[in-house]
This record gives sequence, structure tokens and C-alpha cells, in this order.
Amino acid sequence: MNIVHYPAESLIRLLQEQKVATMPQLKAALGTSVTYTVLRKLSPLGYRSSYSHGGTYYTLDSLAHYDELGLWFYHDIRFSRYGTLLNTAEVLVNQSAAGCLVPELEAVVHVAAKDALRQLAQAGRLFRREWQGRYLYCALERTRRQEQWAARQAQQQAGDDLEAAKALFYTLLDEQQRRLYAGLESLQYGYGGQQRAAQHFGLDVDTVARGQQELLSGQVLRGRVRQAGGGRPAVEKKRPKS
Repeated sequence: MNIVHYPAESLIRLLQEQKVATMPQLKAALGTSVTYTVLRKLSPLGYRSSYSHGGTYYTLDSLAHYDELGLWFYHDIRFSRYGTLLNTAEVLVNQSAAGCLVPELEAVVHVAAKDALRQLAQAGRLFRREWQGRYLYCALERTRRQEQWAARQAQQQAGDDLEAAKALFYTLLDEQQRRLYAGLESLQYGYGGQQRAAQHFGLDVDTVARGQQELLSGQVLRGRVRQAGGGRPAVEKKRPKS
């Protein structure tokens, strides 16, 4: 019986050229139609499948430039040193200083992570508890979980103190400075920032928009609160007729 040999060098060349490849591309390079044959050849090379795109992309660990979190992004394709999204989410939550809310983890991995976190909690691999109407995911190990919870509470306290300091600072500003400060805060809020800043500072949205525009254009009055001619017209002092 003739034994067909499939040299792994063809896979290495393909991945070195492209960085990533799909299974059909790997099969074509190896000259086989069997997925198991490709995986068997990839295994000793140290490979990873993407945790995005349904795991349809493959690369070699030697080609991936993992960051400090163990993640590597090739264009919009996501890879992890830990393999699957489930494993990656578990590691990142355990490593996080104050646990993770769903949006926080998704901002790191750049894919939807709600379902993965739910599965990890149901499987007893992560612990979750309510935090301000949402689930906070923490490490399963008790001591680590308590550390994360304490850190989360400290973050909230710091945030409350910062907002109180901002409110106090705002009351010390004149009319122009308040408008500019509200415009600056609206930029930090991002989308819908003008409305949020207007509600937070009790201003009209147009006033916030004006402050934002003045900051961005650099057209800020110096040494003057209002433009020349602004404000109420001066009242002419009447003199008694002689």
C-alpha cells in the first residue's frame, strides 16, 4: 500500500507569507481534503485558531506578536495565547484588578463576550455578582475575588469623589469658563456628549455646543467674560434738568 506523505513545510511557507490562513487554504497547500491531517501537521508547530470569526483562521505561535495580555490582532482577526474566547475571558477576568463588566472585557477582546462570560459563570469557572444593575465577573478563588470586589468599590468611591470635585470647581468659574469647561467635558463623553454635559451642568445644549466649538477653534476670549457689546445694554444715567 502506498503511503502518502504530506510535508509540513508547505504549511509553514503559506503561513509565513500570509501570517494567517483558513482551513481550505491550508488543505490546498498540504494537498489534502482531510481537516484532521492538517491539524495533525500543525500540532507540533504550535498553532492557534482565531477566537473571532468562528475560529476559521489559523496562525503559528512563532508568527503571532502577542501583547502583555496575550492577545494578537491581525487586521480584524483576533488570536489569543490562551486559545478560545472562553479560556481567554477566564484568564483576563482572573488577571483584572477589579473584575470585569461585559463592556469592559469586550473593549479589550474586541468581540462580543457576554455569552462567554455567562457560560463561564454557569460552569463554575468564574464568579459573578450584581453591581449597579449589571453583572460583575470576578475570579472564582475567594481571596482573589474579595480583592477584586474591594478594588471595584474603591474605584467607585474615587469616581464619586471626582464628580463632587468637578461640581465644586464648576461653581467657582465665570460664565465663559463654565461654558468652556462644559464643552471640554462633552468631548470626553463622546457620542451624545453635549446632551450629557448639558444635563450634568444644568446648561442649554446650545451653550455646551458653543463652548465645545470655541475650544476646538481656539476662539476663546481672554480677559473678558462676554464679547464686546455683549450683556445688557448700559443704562444711561439721567441728570435732572437745571
